[in-house]
Amino acid sequence: HLPTGFEFAPEGVYVAQGTHLMLLRDTDGDDKADVRETVLSGFDDHDTHHVISAFCADPSGAIYMGEGTFLHSHIETAYGPVRSSNGGFFRYAPQRKHLERSARLSIPNPWGTAFDDWGQPFFADTSDPNMRWMLPGTVQVRYGEFAPNPPSLIEDKHRVRPTSGLEIIASRHFPDEVQGDILINNTIGFLGTKQHTLEDAGTGYTSRHRQDLLTSSDGNFRPVDMEFAPDGSLYLLDWHNVLVGHMQHSARDPLRDHVHGRVYRITYPARPLVKPAEVHNAAIPGLLENLKLPEYRTRYRTRRELRGRPANEVQLALKQWGAKLDPSAPGYEHHLLEALWVSWGHEAVDVSLLKRLLKGDDFRVRAAAVHVLRYVGHQVNDQAELLMEAVADDHGRVRLEAIAAASWLKPNQALPIIEEAGKHPIDEWIKPVYETALAHVKGEAIAAVPVAAIPAPTKPLDDEAMKLYTKGAEVYRREGHCITCHQENGLGLPAAQFPPIADTQWAQGSEERLIKLTLNGLLGPIEVKGVAYGGQVPMTSFIGLSDEEIAAVLTYVRNAFGNEASVIMPEKVKAVRTATKGHVGFYDPSELLKAHPHE
Repeated sequence: HLPTGFEFAPEGVYVAQGTHLMLLRDTDGDDKADVRETVLSGFDDHDTHHVISAFCADPSGAIYMGEGTFLHSHIETAYGPVRSSNGGFFRYAPQRKHLERSARLSIPNPWGTAFDDWGQPFFADTSDPNMRWMLPGTVQVRYGEFAPNPPSLIEDKHRVRPTSGLEIIASRHFPDEVQGDILINNTIGFLGTKQHTLEDAGTGYTSRHRQDLLTSSDGNFRPVDMEFAPDGSLYLLDWHNVLVGHMQHSARDPLRDHVHGRVYRITYPARPLVKPAEVHNAAIPGLLENLKLPEYRTRYRTRRELRGRPANEVQLALKQWGAKLDPSAPGYEHHLLEALWVSWGHEAVDVSLLKRLLKGDDFRVRAAAVHVLRYVGHQVNDQAELLMEAVADDHGRVRLEAIAAASWLKPNQALPIIEEAGKHPIDEWIKPVYETALAHVKGEAIAAVPVAAIPAPTKPLDDEAMKLYTKGAEVYRREGHCITCHQENGLGLPAAQFPPIADTQWAQGSEERLIKLTLNGLLGPIEVKGVAYGGQVPMTSFIGLSDEEIAAVLTYVRNAFGNEASVIMPEKVKAVRTATKGHVGFYDPSELLKAHPHE
């Protein structure tokens, strides 16, 4: 009843169903599931909006599944138990029925994964306003430890949260200059889709905001997913709900809409639509020709179709197709890479082609080939030797792929490879992955994710006030508390309609007003530092915090970020709590300002 993720495959549809990964099959051709198979169980679902979700297949057909924080899964598989704690990604390969925890990351709630033309994965944090390259986070670490978080690629002034859905533009129906751009949705505050460039920058990537592809004045607009269609148009799903989230409103609130939703289709009128390629029931030679098309989603669906065809027929056709390719034609190496991915998807990787592409001219092809090598050690006897060569590659991205891949080998195989990597240039992308991989294979503990030091108060505080201030910093930084919207620096996320609390009258003014809005929350139009905010984003009620916790966090807010105001004592919070006991629902900013004007 809660399908938080699904992905099509030749054998049916894989669906997230709470603690289960299900496979739904249609055996009589009526497009309705008549066989339901529980493939795996043990995924934690005690917090359902963090459960495995947002499925996305890689070039082999393996399914990436995001999982949020607070969850602890334990899944029994034919290869042994797989355990997870808090945020990260699973990868399930249906061909081998193999599950791994590909990325163990200190992230809150990933709801969006996309692969680029070269098989590189990117993901959105959702609760945080970040979009990251996943590869650096896939270095192997032990259960209970985290790999270093890859840097966020989003410009500060265009960071919005929460996000849901990620897609890369690859469609001739859209303008040439935007090909390769990445799209990311926002469901609260900004209410729209932002478009960012995605460009190679040495080992990693850089990005800049290109435009807001769309925004809505409808406060219930909730864009949650998008995908390019066979004709090159972009389909966008709008959950369209009055209420979103589970912190501000009861799960049983009658305003929650369980019926309605919208599907939008986005086109570019100045350019013709793409003629849909033949995929379903197409002949194998025609399917292979599809692999030359610019549209990623067409190639994605074609590879899926090919995985459902007899492996021996596909492998023979692949050999013949590859032999006829023109080496001087544009995209030649990418066509060969597509052929490699098809063989990988059939669990019969073309080893000779793999070794050829490991020596390819294009570093993106070499990196993609190393990624394939990472998962085919059961078919490639000299996997370790090939990784040893890859960590000496001229390009950082290839070396990074090889380091991450080697971290999953047995320590006696991995250690020489990773030590060899240390003899080559180590840049800012490679350094945390190299250090983590080296510690892991040596059996050393991975350093905990560093916690930013508590900033000194703007002015000195006495001992009692400093105790409150220090405790307040801890409360402020809890997941789902102040830091989520107002950020570590107190500057908020104005692009997402989360105002700052640094150097503001709302934070430094009336104690009683600040306590009231903390206890009951805030909803409605508000002006902060001369900027008007529409008030569509409610501030959560924190009435469940103790008097001491509220006093502490408000003392922190009033004396950090350059703020300088009086300390708030627990006794004051208790008095305001008692006096406002009968107040129901959020405060309106105008209501509070009438009772407590700015000084």
